[in-house]
Amino acid sequence: KVKQNKILIVEDESSLLAVLDKKLTNEGYLVVTGKDGVMGLEVALKEHPDLILLDIIMPKMDGVSMLEKLREDAWGKDVPVIMLTNLTDSEQIFKTQDKDVREYLIKTDWKLEDVVKVVEKNLREK
Repeated sequence: KVKQNKILIVEDESSLLAVLDKKLTNEGYLVVTGKDGVMGLEVALKEHPDLILLDIIMPKMDGVSMLEKLREDAWGKDVPVIMLTNLTDSEQIFKTQDKDVREYLIKTDWKLEDVVKVVEKNLREK
């Protein structure tokens, strides 16, 4: 049996989280989720997903802070991260540029198929 790739989605918007979860699960991925950066970091360090989809603006701990903490971890320093962002987050995007982010997905610009394609591409390049 082929090992399923595990994807962590960290997103505080529950409708978006549900849609992404369902889509990626249907594509055969094992999905784990976090509703904010604190929870996301906890799940990431416990579950060691193969890839993380990370929202920038979230309560408790934002995506930039979570990414910084993740990169301090021996395992977390290498995990592929794709940031989910709104166009207005450009200042936050700038803060993540030296943190080895694979890609930025602007929420208004993508369809679910695009997310799947980006996930697949980044898992292949891992």
